[in-house]
Amino acid sequence: MLKQRAFLLLALCCAAPAQAGLFSDDEARQQIQLHEARLLKQESATEQQTRSMLDLQTQIEALNAELRKLRGQNEELARGLQDAEKREKDFYVDLDTRLRVLETAASNEQAQPVAVGEQPVPVDPNDPAQENRAYEAAYALFKVGDHLGAIKSFEDFSKKYPASVHSPNAYYWLGNAQFAMKNHKAALETYRNLRKNYPSYAREADVLFNIAGCQQELKQGDNAKKTLKLLITKYPDSEAAAKAKKQLAAAK
Repeated sequence: MLKQRAFLLLALCCAAPAQAGLFSDDEARQQIQLHEARLLKQESATEQQTRSMLDLQTQIEALNAELRKLRGQNEELARGLQDAEKREKDFYVDLDTRLRVLETAASNEQAQPVAVGEQPVPVDPNDPAQENRAYEAAYALFKVGDHLGAIKSFEDFSKKYPASVHSPNAYYWLGNAQFAMKNHKAALETYRNLRKNYPSYAREADVLFNIAGCQQELKQGDNAKKTLKLLITKYPDSEAAAKAKKQLAAAK
């Protein structure tokens, strides 16, 4: 009996260190698993942060590209504005120069003394220089928006130089000035006289389009449609015909 108790005690003593070792391994595995879980969590967070940074970088690059594009468009618009301002300035300088020349010539003619017994030298209506200056002066008034002055100047020009090479254009701009002043009846008559007197006028397509515009303003809708159709038939490839097609399509 004493021997059995001694063996049992010896067995218990041997088993205790093995059980303690077993518990230490389980705790180590738990620690390792916890550590691996933390690493996986950190890696996931790092990966997510990396993706967010890449997305942010992509957005920044897209915004920078859009900004460069807008800057380029802004510079192009600025250059276009500068060019337009320069052209406008050049036009007014040229107009002012022309008007000053005309005023100086008129003043010189009025101030030139006439000797006793001499008759003043009449102005030659066939002088092309004077004819050109008269037309340019009338056209300059139209360009600056003085439509009432342009109407008077073109009417005077047509009376003074009925056979001028500028007569077709004088009629054309006279009609445009009358239209701008909302005198559509007079404009319509001017355009019709232009077609009658100059059937081969280079701007006849535009004249037909303007005639249709006058007819529309005068509540002559059917006549306006006929004129637009005539324009499309005679000048199908003209810019005026393209506008006429749009108007007819809108009227349907």
